[in-house]
Amino acid sequence: MGKEIANFIVNGNEYEVIIEPHMLLIDVLRDEMGLMGTKYACGAGDCGSCTVLIDGKPSFSCLTLAVTAKGKNILTIEGMADGTALHPIQQAFVEKGAVQCGFCTPGMVLSTKALLDENSEPTRDDVKTALAGNLCRCTGYVKIVDAVEVAAGTMREGG
Repeated sequence: MGKEIANFIVNGNEYEVIIEPHMLLIDVLRDEMGLMGTKYACGAGDCGSCTVLIDGKPSFSCLTLAVTAKGKNILTIEGMADGTALHPIQQAFVEKGAVQCGFCTPGMVLSTKALLDENSEPTRDDVKTALAGNLCRCTGYVKIVDAVEVAAGTMREGG
């Protein structure tokens, strides 16, 4: 099997990209679509920096073959904000100091979105479980969990 034209729906936009069977989703997002917010770090699904949502579910784009994501709804960090207005999750991460070096932040934010879409009132343990696949070397996680709690409250209030 060789190259093929594949259609992707990323952040609500349709893309038509020529892909090969071995291509990973992260490479298509970054190299073919120019969406650089999804970070490449470990290449083994251990750190979560490459997390995107595929049909609402967190997925490691460094392990996902692009052909398996054709036609699915993919959300990257670039699709979270509304123009210059941050999504409530992003705003909470900023307000609570959960963003330091920022490398893990896109994956953390997307994993948080998946959690809050399923559970609008998570416990701290729920948050820790949902973020278990996302590693951070800077914050110690307390500020991240605090930010998720603030975001959950804001989103419940319609913000």
